[in-house]
Amino acid sequence: MIEFQNVSHGYGGSPLLADMTLTLAPGSFHFLTGPSGAGKSTFLKLCYGELIPVSGRISAFGQDRAEMSRDDVARLRRRIGVVHQDCQFLDHLPLAENVALPLTVAGRSADATELKELLSWVGLSGQTRSLPPSLSGGERQRAALARAVIMSPDMLLADEPTGNLDWEMSLRLLTLLVELNRMGKAILVATHDLNLIRAAKAQIAARVLRIKGGQVQMAGAEL
Repeated sequence: MIEFQNVSHGYGGSPLLADMTLTLAPGSFHFLTGPSGAGKSTFLKLCYGELIPVSGRISAFGQDRAEMSRDDVARLRRRIGVVHQDCQFLDHLPLAENVALPLTVAGRSADATELKELLSWVGLSGQTRSLPPSLSGGERQRAALARAVIMSPDMLLADEPTGNLDWEMSLRLLTLLVELNRMGKAILVATHDLNLIRAAKAQIAARVLRIKGGQVQMAGAEL
């Protein structure tokens, strides 16, 4: 699905991530850990095509990122849903329209029944007409998840999705991610929350990637 071959990336001439070789396979579930500033967000941006590696090769769904046109990248992002750490919404649009925005941008209209089912799945069926400023942190994260999967992507990336949530809401969001994985979606979650990782590993065969010293390594069983 996504393959890194000797990939390195940095900013201002300084390497942040170096010589990464790994594969994110279809249907897999990975956590990405590491201290703040280690490069977790950069790794995710490399995955969904926002960044091009300084060296090495990234292949996404069989296509070399360096050879992708703007249209190719747009198609890639329809296959990879992203939940950003600071989820942004259009505050003047109600929740349902915000969730349906990826379809609107793609020139498609949302099926009312499918949109209703999606909002019910994330527990927001009672907030369809609510404006984003009125939503709680947990509601915003679940809305962001709904928006990320409305195009039925093959893979979902989430950047610290539970960073501002209490434990109960974090587990609720994890349950949704596990359900998506059991439906065949590949999941990659960047997080510093080891308790969240342990809770997931009790349910599914999640693997843990750790960024340390600019390298992405498979973590041991101690997690």
